[in-house]
Amino acid sequence: MSQNAPQQPPSSAGAPTPVPTAQSNSAPDPSASGPAGRAGGYRGRVLVGLALALGVSLFLAHGLLKRANQERAAEREQRTATVALLGLADLVQRAGGTGDGVKDVVAGWPGVPGSSVRVIAFSGIRLEASTFPDDTGDKAAPRRLSREEKPLYDRGQRLRAAVETNREEGSARKAEVESELLDNGASRLLSAPVEVDGQVVGSVESLTPAVVKGETPSWTPVLLAFLLPLAACAAAVFALSRQGVRVAVAAALFLAGLGGYTVYSLRALDAELRETEGAVSAELRTRGEKAQALITANNLNPEPALKPGAWDADAMRRPLGKLTESGAPDEARLAAAGAQVRGNASKALGALGVVGLAVLLFIGLGALHRAVATAVEFRQAYAYILPAMVGMVVLVFFPFAYGITLSFTDANLYNSSQPLSELWVGFRNYVDILGDFSFAKTAADGSWVFNYLNFYYTLLFTIVWTVTNVTIGVTVGLLLALALNVPNLKMRPVYRVLLILPWAMPNYITALIWKGMFHQQFGVVNHVIRMFGGDGLAWFDSPLTSFFTALATNGWLSFPFMMVVSLGALQSIPGELYEAARVDGANRWQQFTAITLPALKPALVPAVILSVVWTFNMFNIIFLVTGGDPGGSTEILVTQAYKFAFERYRHGYAAAYSTVIFGILLLYSMVQNRVSRATEAA
Repeated sequence: MSQNAPQQPPSSAGAPTPVPTAQSNSAPDPSASGPAGRAGGYRGRVLVGLALALGVSLFLAHGLLKRANQERAAEREQRTATVALLGLADLVQRAGGTGDGVKDVVAGWPGVPGSSVRVIAFSGIRLEASTFPDDTGDKAAPRRLSREEKPLYDRGQRLRAAVETNREEGSARKAEVESELLDNGASRLLSAPVEVDGQVVGSVESLTPAVVKGETPSWTPVLLAFLLPLAACAAAVFALSRQGVRVAVAAALFLAGLGGYTVYSLRALDAELRETEGAVSAELRTRGEKAQALITANNLNPEPALKPGAWDADAMRRPLGKLTESGAPDEARLAAAGAQVRGNASKALGALGVVGLAVLLFIGLGALHRAVATAVEFRQAYAYILPAMVGMVVLVFFPFAYGITLSFTDANLYNSSQPLSELWVGFRNYVDILGDFSFAKTAADGSWVFNYLNFYYTLLFTIVWTVTNVTIGVTVGLLLALALNVPNLKMRPVYRVLLILPWAMPNYITALIWKGMFHQQFGVVNHVIRMFGGDGLAWFDSPLTSFFTALATNGWLSFPFMMVVSLGALQSIPGELYEAARVDGANRWQQFTAITLPALKPALVPAVILSVVWTFNMFNIIFLVTGGDPGGSTEILVTQAYKFAFERYRHGYAAAYSTVIFGILLLYSMVQNRVSRATEAA
């Protein structure tokens, strides 16, 4: 024995020395007590997770509160400027729109520091009165507008056109008060029409400072909501031994901290709302009193009675209704507005809570640690697939998630600039789509009348469209594949090329060609019918014939795919099977049912699933051939969703429609896969 060999310590009772196993070196269970370093790591994950989740959530919540205060301050500035402008316009109207009375009103009307007003009369294209610094000396009012001042006259004419259009249509579609930010947002130019005896005779403009000073929220509540739960969690994680309990305590403290700041935010928002209404009310009362004094001092027309509350209006000069006619805050409307603000804020902060809680659980339960370890171990593989992952997120997952989010809103062309939180309607779009069963009714003469816009009618037509097209495609494709698979068939490559051509051509080109072929006057189909003594048909005037045109077009496009799939599967069937079947006395039909069809199933079933999905969403053929004619009777779900989005401009409704289509196809694919086991290995 070598003298350098290590000496083994004697074991008791001659027992063999235990050999270390892999199990003794494995990581300890997080829920069990272990080495101090490992336990400290588990505690650190909880603290880091809570600090990150709470810090990010509170930071974003503070930013949302600050933004809300800025928006409220901007609203306060614009409403007070609108009150001043419409109040002046009311007095100018009472003064007749021209003359010395207008100058006296403008001179006596109070203005904030740095503000200016002017009155333009359309008759004579005149500047009747002005307090603008440039309108002094030789340019002092009253005077005729110069050529360089033509935009002032044009702006007034736009306002007159808006008033007359809204009056003729009986609606409020065009803005009757124009607002424009100038000098990089430092000042606001407002314009409103002047009406005398129901006619727009001029306009009033005001230039006011637009400096918005929103109250900056204090950081003290943020620090308290962050530090107190973190300190309590630090004490709890050292007192508790099980990791699951630690994470649960951290989650409770996270909700407590964010909940406390939520209460503070809601109170701050309510106070800011009341401050805004109070500021506008004070401005309204002050200007109402001054207007009444000017009416008395200048012998202006006292009729109709002065209603300062109507000056707090929107761009269509419709009173906002937040104040009474005298200018006092309307408590009922103020309470309703406060409830709406609190509801929107609660939704936003609730979403932050869900995201923050997910981050806490992800870190605290060790998922982040495992993800990082996996990413480091397989970093080369992840580096290869990273571009594809980024592309999928940007091009697929984000639009998909945004579309689902949009489906819960009332988004349309006219409110696209508003945030989604203000357009949220919950499941109303889905209830409107799936809850309306009035797809058919009986007319007075006993005939059926269909509601072509109803979801269930369109769904039924889409199912009929899909089943008939897939049946035609599979049948014709399989028959042609069987014909091409005949042994020793001459010119087989030529036949293959010719039969694949419909699939090779762009389908929108094919769709337009077939649409022209079915033209009532110039189409080749009607020419052939007339050659045999018949009358040409108006193919797109009847739901049945219009459906036939789309069916013929899509049948022409769909059979090559099935033919190629079937032909490839047929050529993989061993010929010995057919020889054995013939020896056993099987005829051709028995060979087809016992050998050919079972061998084709693994290839045909996935092809049929794909064909159903493609045909269900075959937008080009319906849109380009029939266009849904007549009257939307040949629309399928995807074209109906398109028209709701881009012809009726109901974007939220269309998003819900598309989500329902996705759900139908997802359910079909899952059931079909489960029944056929098409994606499972043999």
